[in-house]
Amino acid sequence: MTDTHLTEQTFRDLNLPEPLLKGTEAAGFTHCTPIQAEALPIALAGQDVAGQARTGTGKSAAFLLATLNQLLAHPAAAGRRPQQPRALIMAPTRELAIQIHKDAEVLDRFTDFKLGLVYGGTGYDSQRQMLEAGVDILIGTPGRIIDYFKQGVFDLKAIQVFVLDEADRMFDLGFIADIRYVLRRMPPADQRLSLLFSATLSHRVNELAYEHMHNPQVVKIESERVTVDTVTETLYFPASEEKIRLLLGLLQRMDPRRSLVFVNTKGGAENVRAWLEGNGYEAGVLSGDVPQTKRERLLAAFKDGKLPILVATDVAARGLHIPDVSHVFNYDLPQDPEDYVHRVGRTARAGASGDAISFACDRYAMTLPDIQDYLGHKLPSEAISEDLLVKPKPPVKIERRPERGRGGGERGRGGQRGRGGDRGRGAQRARGGGREQGRGPQRSDQTPPSERRPHPRHRAAPADSAQPEQPVATKVETKKDTPEPAAPARRSDKETPVIG
Repeated sequence: MTDTHLTEQTFRDLNLPEPLLKGTEAAGFTHCTPIQAEALPIALAGQDVAGQARTGTGKSAAFLLATLNQLLAHPAAAGRRPQQPRALIMAPTRELAIQIHKDAEVLDRFTDFKLGLVYGGTGYDSQRQMLEAGVDILIGTPGRIIDYFKQGVFDLKAIQVFVLDEADRMFDLGFIADIRYVLRRMPPADQRLSLLFSATLSHRVNELAYEHMHNPQVVKIESERVTVDTVTETLYFPASEEKIRLLLGLLQRMDPRRSLVFVNTKGGAENVRAWLEGNGYEAGVLSGDVPQTKRERLLAAFKDGKLPILVATDVAARGLHIPDVSHVFNYDLPQDPEDYVHRVGRTARAGASGDAISFACDRYAMTLPDIQDYLGHKLPSEAISEDLLVKPKPPVKIERRPERGRGGGERGRGGQRGRGGDRGRGAQRARGGGREQGRGPQRSDQTPPSERRPHPRHRAAPADSAQPEQPVATKVETKKDTPEPAAPARRSDKETPVIG
């Protein structure tokens, strides 16, 4: 089957129960996408499915309809308690879990099933109370799900359907040990319907499927191109110090009504946002250490068109369904070819068109051959004209956020975890670079030598924050009643970002 947006297969031809047909009509669905047309007949017949398809191709609707159908066709066992969910859907990121829940609310509108959503970073007590009241379908991230499970808030003895979405991302984030922990506490594989979906069915994903699923049927939606055909890809080769100027020049030429700018580090994201806002472009930052409530506000503003530009690390590259993203900028080329695909997959979703513009600077250009080999084609390049390199206005000051405590947030295995926080192996790390959850704005080596400031150790401190000179290391006798020297004044919490 070709990887076109829609097929001739209609949802009504699948003999779905009437409540689900009404749900698909309420969602505006009439014809299936390729992954839906291939996977749904198998899953509706009660067989396990391991499906591979690109992001934005309708995988969520496929496994949600299969889950709802299974629960309608097979009533709950006698004696089941409300704290025993009948279906469990696990996603690697909070954003993806929230999106799945929103889709489920539409498709589930005409049934009596109770939906539950749990994820780290917010709402610990309210989510617990919701679980104690009872749910039929539980959607969430691994860390928070396991937290409540270990406390005995719910159990998995009545699970009839298990769904694992973005399985390859689960491996990337180190969640697989948690997934296996959950699977071993469910009914056996031949007593439940198991559905696994992934952008890639790697060897390790297949191994997980065959270990914990019952004779899964593999469904692959192949494409001649790894990226969507409706994406217009463009590559520029700027010097590191030209990247901000080039980005501003391109934004002047284009209509950045809904643009994603991807960078490799959290500090880089703050730096780019500061330059954008200093030059009249409203922008927000979405990175791994942004508090959950703020993340949701940023995403809502971006989806509603109130925030035209979102600067993001790869934490946002998967699981977000944001309609009508017009441009994706790879301000930093990713260091993993798969991340390029997932970044570009944020635009041209559901048959729409979009632009993907990449900067191959001297710092990250070495990843370009691997990306092009993975894509199977070369990225079309364009020359940088002088009029594209605009002279930027100064950036706004970066407000440093205080260090986050132990409440909420994703944690690495062996690292600190806040109450109910989601766990991954190690902090989310920008591949090949520093931790994404780094310390504040990072100094970039993209600043031209003529514009670089001296290192703080070598420059004179301002008068209002002067540090006392360090005494010579000699032994000096002091009296007991000698007062302690005053603590040195702290440096300013604001820092001017560097260009690049």
